[in-house]
Amino acid sequence: MELQTKHVYDEASPGDGYRVLTDRLWPRGLSKERAHLDEWAKELAPSTELRTAFHHEGLPWPEFEQRFRAELAANPELAERAAAWAEHDVVTLLYGSHDAQHNQAVVLQEVLEARAEGR
Repeated sequence: MELQTKHVYDEASPGDGYRVLTDRLWPRGLSKERAHLDEWAKELAPSTELRTAFHHEGLPWPEFEQRFRAELAANPELAERAAAWAEHDVVTLLYGSHDAQHNQAVVLQEVLEARAEGR
């Protein structure tokens, strides 16, 4: 399975494969039709507390990343979702953040890739 990330507001394309929204909140102004989602994995999104600390209270990226990795490690949904997504050739993790390098989809991708490699 190939994992990739993409801004949820970008147009869907056939190369996206299985499209998964990784935000806890629905993206503003985006219709369900335009989103072209296969799944909304809000259970794997950062907790409300962590999301608020990062986006509104200035939590530094390294601390957000560390805390989100800990949340994912403790989340029983992760193994189930990873197994289901492994059935697809391509899975695109969608995010609403304006920062393509510092968002939950990037961390989730790294965690899933590490699991697949047995790390």
